[in-house]
Formats: sequence, C-alpha cells, structure tokens
Amino acid sequence: MHEYDTVLKTLLQGADNSILKQITGANLGRWLNVELPNVQQTRVDLLFETLGEESRLIGVELQSTNDPLLPLRMAEYSLRVYRIHRRFPEQYVLYVGAEEMKMAAELTGPNHVCRYKIMDVRDLDSEALLNSPFVADNILGILTRHRDRRETIRRILTKIATLETGRRGLALSKLLVLAGLLRLEDEIRSEVEHMPLLDDIMDNKVFGPVIRQGLEKGRLEEGGLILRRLIAKRFGPIPAWADERLAELSLTELEDLSLRVLDAQNINELFDR
Repeated sequence: MHEYDTVLKTLLQGADNSILKQITGANLGRWLNVELPNVQQTRVDLLFETLGEESRLIGVELQSTNDPLLPLRMAEYSLRVYRIHRRFPEQYVLYVGAEEMKMAAELTGPNHVCRYKIMDVRDLDSEALLNSPFVADNILGILTRHRDRRETIRRILTKIATLETGRRGLALSKLLVLAGLLRLEDEIRSEVEHMPLLDDIMDNKVFGPVIRQGLEKGRLEEGGLILRRLIAKRFGPIPAWADERLAELSLTELEDLSLRVLDAQNINELFDR
C-alpha cells in the first residue's frame, strides 16, 4: 500500500481538490501533525481541523485491504489524538481496495464504543470528480465506478493534457500509480499513445523513463502472475527456487518461458535446470 498511500495523501493534501468535502462534508481549515508519540510509532494518515468558530478535528484513514484489526486501530488513533489535542476526532475510512469492502465500522465493548464512517471510493460521485476543475479530483476519479472505463480514462488524460508540461508529467505518474490498484496501466498506456498532446511527456528526460518504468512494472507483474498460474497448472505447486527465478526475469524472458511451458516435460526442464 505504501506507493498508493503516498500518492493518495499527496492528492488529498493538495490545496486544489474537493474530495475531502465529499468524504467528510467539512471545509479544510488547517492540517495537524499526524505523528502520535508512543513506544510504537503511530501515524494517522490525514488529520485536519475544519474552518469556523466551532472547528472540528477530522481524521481520514486510507485502506486498500480488508483488515480485521481496523476497528482496534481506529480506536487507538482516536484515543491518541485525544491525548494530544484534548478532543476526539470525527473519523473516516476511505477504502480503495479492489475486493468488496468487508470491515466493521465500530469497536464496541461493555463500556466502550468507537464508531467511524467507512466510505468505498467507488461510491463517490464519479461525474463530480471528473468534471471538477481540480486535477487531483480528476485523477482520483479513476478509482470510482464508471459506465465506460475507456471514456473515463480519456477524460482524465484530456484534463491532464491541459496542464503545464512539468505538472503534466507528475499528474500522469500519479494516475498510473492509482491505476495499479485496478490493473489499468495498459489501458492508460494505450490511450496515452493516441494523444499527441501527451507525446512530450513520454519524451521528457525526467518523466518519460519513470512512466515507462511504471508501465513496464505493471506488465511484468501481470505477466509473472499469468505464467505462475500456467506453471502451477502444468507441473503443480511451484518450488521456492523456481519462484525466485521467475522474480528475476525480464518481460521478454517471461514471454519466452511461457512459450516453453507446454513443451517442457517437467519444471526442471522448463528452467533448463
């Protein structure tokens, strides 16, 4: 989650976005320190104070998996924020995982209750994000539900293409990272190649290699997953030494190996071992 976590925090903490308003219904006033001192370091993903005379503390946790310990973690965050600010935060969880969200929204005991709101990113207003004047909203729109996925990608790329060159490359890099949550890297690459306005990004000395590396990584991971399934179906469970070999192969080497799966008599022969 670390790579996605970093991009999501960057997008949400930028001045130009409306998604926090969608999630919490609150207007951002100022960001607060998220380091919660303890023997074991604890970090809240996002913590801010709202505008207005009766300001509120709001904490937002980003979650990409169904973690059964989430209720305990949210309770710990609540108490530690109270220790520092002498106020309990209103807590929200933004779920960005690919699987169906299956987590409790409270931790209860005989004399204790901790409740928070969980929101699946797919339930956010897709059209509001895609039509937003803020590119951070547009990029986050890739994670929502949409009737036509390819059209959604085109709309986001069209918005990115209107940015200045430097910001354009950074925005596309962030889009590719989030697209990895849904395995959409190849579809984005295909659309980028058909948009002349984005040609300069791919040729850029800084962003071009980073974007190509991200796309290559996505294809490599997908190719490795498919090949592992083929090998397991043909020869049974993959031994540790073979799994290590697979992890070291390039995309070209994976493709070559996949052509030999049906002809090899055993896994040793497949790897010329």
